[in-house]
Amino acid sequence: MTVMTQGDAAAYLYAEGLMLDRLDFDPWLALYTSDCLFWMPAWRDDGTQTDDPDRELSLIYYRGRRNLEDRVQRIRSGFSVASAVMPRVAHMIGGVQLTEAEEGRVKLDSSFITNVHDVRSRATHAYFGRYEHELVLEDGAWKISQKIIRLMNDVVPTMLDVYGV
Repeated sequence: MTVMTQGDAAAYLYAEGLMLDRLDFDPWLALYTSDCLFWMPAWRDDGTQTDDPDRELSLIYYRGRRNLEDRVQRIRSGFSVASAVMPRVAHMIGGVQLTEAEEGRVKLDSSFITNVHDVRSRATHAYFGRYEHELVLEDGAWKISQKIIRLMNDVVPTMLDVYGV
């Protein structure tokens, strides 16, 4: 399939969310291109987010799948205190819109709510915002070349990681 439909787009994003809910990192990492951008910009002020991850503050910023792989390895190692006891996570993704489509490339916008339950503190935190995905066709499969996470409630009461947004 070289053209993605609206239904395909929604199914793709739902599948990514479910992989994160299950902390199933290997297939999740396989969704990304080697040169991907995974970025959650910070808020410069109440109405403006940062727009240059190389020069401005970001809440999360990884360029290249190898950096995502490194983060997953640290999560799995047990040496990351924040990830010693993994949280329970549920992603709810909706409002998926196919905003651009051409042969072998699509852009998607969607909304999300993620509930993250910290087993240690017994606290549950909700995060919400918008996703901007860019997917490219690579070796016959759709891969994420860019994921921008626009977190709307950015007063983060606890540690926030790739699986929680």
